[in-house]
Amino acid sequence: MEIFNNTTKTVGDDIKAIVRSGDRISIAAACFSIYAYQELREQLESCEELRFIFTSPTFIAEKTKSERREFYIPRLGRERSLYGTEFEVRLRNELKQKAVAKECADWMRRKVRFKSNTTREGMNNFLLVDGADDTYTYMPMNTFTTVDLGCERGNNLTNMVTRLENPASAEFLRMFNSIWSDDEKLTDVTEDVIEMITTVYQENAPELVYFMTLYNIFSEFLEDISEDVLPNEATGFKDSVIWSKLFHFQKDAALAIINKLEQFNGCILADSVGLGKTFTALAVIKYYEGRNKNVLVLCPKKLSENWMTYRGNLINNPLAADRLRYDILYHTDLSRDSGSTVIGLPIDRINWGNYDLVVIDESHNFRNGTGTHKLGDDKENRYVRLMNRVIKPGVKTKVLMLSATPVNNRFYDLRNQLALAYEGESEEFSEKLKTKSDIDTIFRQAQTVYNAWCKLPEEQRTNDQ
Repeated sequence: MEIFNNTTKTVGDDIKAIVRSGDRISIAAACFSIYAYQELREQLESCEELRFIFTSPTFIAEKTKSERREFYIPRLGRERSLYGTEFEVRLRNELKQKAVAKECADWMRRKVRFKSNTTREGMNNFLLVDGADDTYTYMPMNTFTTVDLGCERGNNLTNMVTRLENPASAEFLRMFNSIWSDDEKLTDVTEDVIEMITTVYQENAPELVYFMTLYNIFSEFLEDISEDVLPNEATGFKDSVIWSKLFHFQKDAALAIINKLEQFNGCILADSVGLGKTFTALAVIKYYEGRNKNVLVLCPKKLSENWMTYRGNLINNPLAADRLRYDILYHTDLSRDSGSTVIGLPIDRINWGNYDLVVIDESHNFRNGTGTHKLGDDKENRYVRLMNRVIKPGVKTKVLMLSATPVNNRFYDLRNQLALAYEGESEEFSEKLKTKSDIDTIFRQAQTVYNAWCKLPEEQRTNDQ
């Protein structure tokens, strides 16, 4: 038995020393990298055959008949590792990938078979060299990459590998042979692996390069979305007048807002002044009205004329054909218990808890005053009334906030507005965001750090600090 620390004494160097022409190599590992092949090219070319078992299900996802293979994008890290892992960046940067992949694919066609574990059962990871004189087993060999060969540094503090000889090694060979012949637990994926490697050196259309770029930029986002949070185009909102009047950036914003409202029940549209936040919000309103939702617009009195125009049967209403029907209240109406709103609704008879969507124009006016005051409390301000009258009771209310300046001079300005979306229940919201700390703690810590930064001498108040 011998131990390799993969720093001063590496597995790769030992394999180069012991492999002879005609030897058989068997590997059970999580992934395969063409750069491991490049490192052991001479030895792998001289061996009689190589058998490789992916110890976790790999290259076995069913693809629809309509899916074109050249546009198939590897979903898992162990599939993508064929082209080099995150720890083989130096090798990828040498720009030899095409040449290495072409040579590797040719070798595979002649000497390699790949099989994948199709079960949820785990396997030991090891590399086995079956020679005429002896059988050697290197374990653990978690991945067949230059990291586990000791040629590159991974993210482990230590990377110790043990080499066993017979008779212990013979038992590993017997176990490998037994599993290799079990068609119920393994499936042959040789052609899939070779085809995947072939795509590296073939000439790809610019379209594919573009799609691959988009996928790698947005892959995390794509994994998180589903039909439940995507806008339902069957409502016809894209055929509306308001949609036709939006610029592309506004259309993108409207779709993103709907996604955020469906996922988190709230969103802040913080475009600068003059970029058309109102029109973007009207497109969102049209979407929800198309789903028979009740919408309330809260705005300052000075901005009410626009909102009134877009919902009215007026000759200067460019959106008259959309027949928007949202209710309008001034911010100050939340402080009143009697009288009528700007559209004639009696305040004492409004069904406050029946609004599915509340759009707050100039939402930074609600940046102060969180609290848990009860309805009717003397200390109840507009913020608390909005929370206790409109958002918390009745139907689940989504909140769209419009503000060019959501933060005035405290991070709590932003926190308080977000709290309208999650009804003050910070723990539940933090679970949705998958944050380690709750949202209140995050804002408190951020404010503390910012306050300390503000007290530094001017020359030390840098971006890095």
